[in-house]
Amino acid sequence: MVNATSARPDFRITHETPPSRALLCGFSSFGLAGLTAVDFIVDHLDLEQTGHLTVEGLPAVTPFENGRPRHHTRLFSREDLDVTVLVGELFVPAVHGTQFGNAILEWTERNQVEELAVLSGIPMAHGPDEHRVFYIATDDYREARLADSDIPPMGRGFFDGTNAALVERGIGSPLGVGVYVTPVHAQVPDVEAAIRLVDAANDVYDLGVDSSPLESFAAEVQQYYAELAERLRDSEADLPEDRMYM
Repeated sequence: MVNATSARPDFRITHETPPSRALLCGFSSFGLAGLTAVDFIVDHLDLEQTGHLTVEGLPAVTPFENGRPRHHTRLFSREDLDVTVLVGELFVPAVHGTQFGNAILEWTERNQVEELAVLSGIPMAHGPDEHRVFYIATDDYREARLADSDIPPMGRGFFDGTNAALVERGIGSPLGVGVYVTPVHAQVPDVEAAIRLVDAANDVYDLGVDSSPLESFAAEVQQYYAELAERLRDSEADLPEDRMYM
């Protein structure tokens, strides 16, 4: 269990079984592409919930389905899969991204997680030839996971919020950190962007996931994602400016 700094949002992670050495994350952010991707991976691989995150001092959501509520941020694993997946439906404003990221990082350190990857969409002007996934990764992550990959590095830019906290910790610690980003459009969910992220995760982690059913999966939860996106738009004042550049 992890506590964020007092007098700030208090993030707590609880888990029933030890996580895998690799953590794959998707958060509630631009285009919901990363969230859609990890949600699909969990569904496609039939992973079991093994933990969750709660927060006090921050407006939260409590999702429910078929009359049953669930935690907004959940961990999923399977005994024969060396990857734990974090599905984060909670919108965390950039101003609290460091506390949120640090809560995750303290938990990974206590549980011997060796590497962390994030799937994320970015709202940027782009041409048709830029409909692809790029990476930003620490040296140890790149050497371990991307040496034989065709995924290109992103040219330049910088992060803030949660991703900034995760990557910064990775630079100066044994934790390998990689962020996979792809351009997203205004529609939610951006299914094409989510498919690109699923394919990238499948390529790097050999998950055995077929991304072709993702369009029908996204259609099934279209209304849910639309409502979640509306919450993001309502919180627009808290969103960081787009600071990712090619």
